[in-house]
Amino acid sequence: QVQLVESGGGLVQAGGSLRLSCAASGRTLSTYSNGWFRQAPGKEREFIAGISWSGGLTNYADSVKGRFTISRDNAENLVFLQMNGLKPEDTAVYHCAVGRRYSTAIGPSDFSYWGQGTQVTVSS
Repeated sequence: QVQLVESGGGLVQAGGSLRLSCAASGRTLSTYSNGWFRQAPGKEREFIAGISWSGGLTNYADSVKGRFTISRDNAENLVFLQMNGLKPEDTAVYHCAVGRRYSTAIGPSDFSYWGQGTQVTVSS
């Protein structure tokens, strides 16, 4: 069974940057679409970004468009989320997600498995 492990979270001041990474055991990520979600305390899980299995297509929530970039390194079996211009409202636990094999469907409902997440805290 696949296990997703996120890393790279931490505490950063507003305006700063972080780069999150997602690795998998039990399955190669390189043939699956992937996404990033976040969940703040008391709020529902929110779709942030998605990327097709080849990396040729990306999709972003309006709240992060222009600030966050999703990418992948299929040779290393990793998926990344580069976050720039962080705001206090970006504070949440960030989860990597897996979609379908060889899929270009990367909307909020196209993912079915999530990792445990990594905490991102942005101070004002």
